[in-house]
Amino acid sequence: MKALIIEDEKPSARRLSRLLEARNIEVAQMLHSVAESIAWFKANTAPDIIFLDIQLSDGLSFEIFDQVAVRSPIIFTTAYDEYALQAFKLNSIDYLLKPIDEEELEAALVKYRTLGGNNAEVRIDFEDIRKLLVNPVGREYKNRFTARVGQHIKIIPTEEVECFYSENKGTYAATTEGRSYLLDTTLEQLEEELSPEHFFRVSRKFYVQVNHIADIIAYSNSRLKVKLNRFNEQEIIVSRERVKDFKLWLE
Repeated sequence: MKALIIEDEKPSARRLSRLLEARNIEVAQMLHSVAESIAWFKANTAPDIIFLDIQLSDGLSFEIFDQVAVRSPIIFTTAYDEYALQAFKLNSIDYLLKPIDEEELEAALVKYRTLGGNNAEVRIDFEDIRKLLVNPVGREYKNRFTARVGQHIKIIPTEEVECFYSENKGTYAATTEGRSYLLDTTLEQLEEELSPEHFFRVSRKFYVQVNHIADIIAYSNSRLKVKLNRFNEQEIIVSRERVKDFKLWLE
């Protein structure tokens, strides 16, 4: 059996290669980008099986299949959390959550063989998976928040929030009216309540809403600075390790 690994994190690709070779599976090639993968498929015979990371250095791996027809069975390798994995499970041989567990790898290979190896009938709708990554089926998000203002309760529609941020152990919503309101929640709790289509956590301190971004500026140490329409109380810096995901989120 010949396998192809498409993975932009080279240490992860090398580890997976070692795990496969220990199971007498030949790794035909390790590819690390969309462009490199497209070129390889145009010049080579399709492998028996593909281990496919979702997010590569130059875009989503689905873009490969916009350019070339690939019928090899796919096992996804992904760092996405479980809410999106139903799509991978339905549309592929299997998925492996990184860091890859050896027992889970073995189970995925058993499933591949049970389904008939490279004759397995697997139909992958990448557009459906794209949608599920952004807006998982059955997932509902908050459309308003409340904040106490003196003796009153302020209702804050989510679309009017430019950003959520933490300060002095409190969590605030900065709105389009230029005010910030203290909320009874944390940024960690907000992670489950905000639509990933509209909000992105750019750092430990800030969530920003895409509809209220006025400008994005290159910043020191390969970071980015985000300017919002009204909020200017603090600098909003996209942390270095989140820059790649942030750029993909903007597309």
